[in-house]
Amino acid sequence: MEDATLPPLLPAEPLGAGLSCAQARETARASLAGVDLPATGVDDVLTVVTEMISNARRHGGGATAFQVTARGGIVTVEVRDRSTAPPRIKPWAPNEPGGFGWRLVNQLATTDVRIHNDGKTVTATLNAAQTGRP
Repeated sequence: MEDATLPPLLPAEPLGAGLSCAQARETARASLAGVDLPATGVDDVLTVVTEMISNARRHGGGATAFQVTARGGIVTVEVRDRSTAPPRIKPWAPNEPGGFGWRLVNQLATTDVRIHNDGKTVTATLNAAQTGRP
């Protein structure tokens, strides 16, 4: 896999609420276009990006930073937001709408959460096996 790093994408609006899932997904897709990654791997990365940005918007006051890095068979997605509350997996309730995003991210990637004084950084890492690359 070729190495690729998106330049950090900082939302234009003061609280970061302006970064949409579609903008983040398209930015990630453009960056991954030059990386040797099967379509299913790109789809998984884009799903993770969508869910992480959506969670930052819904629960964290909007994304304050976003970055995707591809290096040596590993794709890392980092999203920073203004909330110090860690994400949590809601109890399984298939008949209730919503609440599946963080569960899905954890099924597709290995996750890490770092709490800061002014928010948190959520990192999702997809390795070559998770992205479908041999």
